[in-house]
Amino acid sequence: MPDKPRDAPPPSKPTLHGPFAKMVGYEMSEWDADHATIVLTVEEKHINRSGILHGGVIATLIDTACGFSGCYQAPPLPGRRAMTLSLHTQYIGPAKVGTRLSATARRTGGGRQIFFSTCEVRDEGGRLIARGDGTFRYRTGAGRRRA
Repeated sequence: MPDKPRDAPPPSKPTLHGPFAKMVGYEMSEWDADHATIVLTVEEKHINRSGILHGGVIATLIDTACGFSGCYQAPPLPGRRAMTLSLHTQYIGPAKVGTRLSATARRTGGGRQIFFSTCEVRDEGGRLIARGDGTFRYRTGAGRRRA
C-alpha cells in the first residue's frame, strides 16, 4: 500500500453538508428527533435523457433524509453518523426542471446499532413523486443516542 504524501492535508472534519450535497444541490430544511426533511429544486443538471428527474437523484434524497432521521441528538450533542445498509426506492411520478421537492423521512424503529426509516418525496403541490425505506447502521464512535 502506498504511503500518504507527507504534505497531505489532514482529513476534513465531518459537516452537516459535505461536497456531495453541494454538488447535487440539496439542503436540509428540518431536522429533529426521528425526523428529517431534505429539499431540492430540480435543475437541468438533474434531468435524464427522457427529460425528467433522474432516479439517482430521487434515491439520493431518500437515502439522505432517511439517514438523517435516525441521527439527530439535541444540542449541544453532535448529530450521530450512520451508513446505509439497504435502501428500497419506489418511483411513482415524474418531476421536471423547476419543481421543488421535499423528501420527508421518519425513523420507524431500531436499536443501539441499527435503525429503520421511511421517506416520501413530494412536489410543492403535495403530489407523491417517490417513496422509500432504508436500514442504517450507526458508525462506531459516532456518539450514542440520548433519550
